[in-house]
Amino acid sequence: MDNVSSTSLAPSSAPVINRPNVTQVGVIVWLGSEVMFFAGLFAIYFTLRSTSPGLWEHQTAKLEVPYALVNTLILVASSFTCQAGVFAAERLQARRTGSVLQFWKWGTVEWFYLTFAMGAVFVTGQVFEYANLVTEHVDFTGDSYGSAFYLTTGFHAMHVTGGLIAFLLTIGRIFAVKNFTHKEATTAIVVSYYWHFVDVVWIGLFLVIYVLK
Repeated sequence: MDNVSSTSLAPSSAPVINRPNVTQVGVIVWLGSEVMFFAGLFAIYFTLRSTSPGLWEHQTAKLEVPYALVNTLILVASSFTCQAGVFAAERLQARRTGSVLQFWKWGTVEWFYLTFAMGAVFVTGQVFEYANLVTEHVDFTGDSYGSAFYLTTGFHAMHVTGGLIAFLLTIGRIFAVKNFTHKEATTAIVVSYYWHFVDVVWIGLFLVIYVLK
């Protein structure tokens, strides 16, 4: 009987199956439901505007478009800083490796701190805008325009606030663990999904409310 080497008898290695990350898929599915929610808000806004064109023309003249544009640019810029934090997370760099001024050596923590600050500035800017509009007699119960304006922008502000809380929780988790692993990186990535979502929604709201007045 011929000798057969043990190598030839060894079973072939099983193929590697790359399954999608359950957490990431879950967040994407949830964001899909959020898209439907905001689609409903847009529908309400357009419906009310179509029934009161004169009111819309009068009330939209009170909007400070340059102020809102600056606030919008701050939020859009925060998406870039958020993504920079994701890039750091993907290379498993939790914290900076250089000085504070060497931003190219920042880790996820530093980039997320900056993103949180920019998001907080955006929400604060909206609060000041609300205060100014109230003095101009644009309030939630005054007319259909006020109801539509505060309903759409207010719900978005709540989502932005939720994103700010998520950033703080993510940063806290990074500080709580001894080693920054793929689990922490996944957390940073799914938070970025949410943040990019609220940024895109706001761009749509800005165009509808402030540009297509």
